[in-house]
Amino acid sequence: MPTPAHDRAVVRVDLIELRPIVCGRAGEGTCPYTTVSNSPCARIARMSQAAQAITRPPAEVVRETPVSQAPNGICYAVSGDMSIAGTDVERMVSAVPKSIAAALERKAYYFVPLTVNQGDQTVIADRYDVALSDSAVCHRNLELGGSQCVFISTRLMDDKFSIAFEFYINVGHAFVERAGVSREFADLVWKQAESRVRGETSLDAWESRKLSTAPGPDAEKHKNDYFAAAFSDSISIYLLSLFLDVDYQDLRERDYPLLAPAALAERLRKIAELFPPNPGFEFAVYYRRRP
Repeated sequence: MPTPAHDRAVVRVDLIELRPIVCGRAGEGTCPYTTVSNSPCARIARMSQAAQAITRPPAEVVRETPVSQAPNGICYAVSGDMSIAGTDVERMVSAVPKSIAAALERKAYYFVPLTVNQGDQTVIADRYDVALSDSAVCHRNLELGGSQCVFISTRLMDDKFSIAFEFYINVGHAFVERAGVSREFADLVWKQAESRVRGETSLDAWESRKLSTAPGPDAEKHKNDYFAAAFSDSISIYLLSLFLDVDYQDLRERDYPLLAPAALAERLRKIAELFPPNPGFEFAVYYRRRP
């Protein structure tokens, strides 16, 4: 879906539109760190190239790649032949509210062409190579120099939407791991589950919700897993809506039904209340009539 000329982003959720304003370029600075679990991603088939891509150890990429710092404090870097413009990466990182970014200290995100598994080793390719694509992963978290570097394979994904969602999914999970789940959000989600609202925001949320509502000794554990999955999912979708146009139906999967639009809107409003957008961004929910 093309971005409107006036640079506003729209998230369409059946009868609901979420309309944020996308900010301009992110500021650059010096990352305070000199060095700094893999989810599914969309892959694309590309024509083979004449020469094989050059691969380097992640530590070498970290050492040789300049790192920028967005106004929200997140450190990030771009290395190699990318399928996404550097300005888009800047905007994408800047969309994360400061209240979420604050929990991502000692983390740096490296946007690279391919992150490749070679036996027990991980290497970074300087461009897309069909010979390496089958061994590539959408992202890899590595501990280097006392900090965590997250390498995101931009050339495995077919568009800006997929790259951004991969980044925001990682941010959402990292935030929940460090900060936990909001009690207000958990209460809202459980109320929806008890009212048997249709669908969920991910397979993890769908499966853990079914287990949490079934009798058994582990029901409480599954309930907490459900809260964590739903919270990180909602954060990820909220961040995506601050960056670009999204049709909610693009998130649908074959393995589970999508959460009902009204329920999703309710969750996203709560996320926006907990984590207000940064200056230059705006979040709102609009309703539109069916034709």
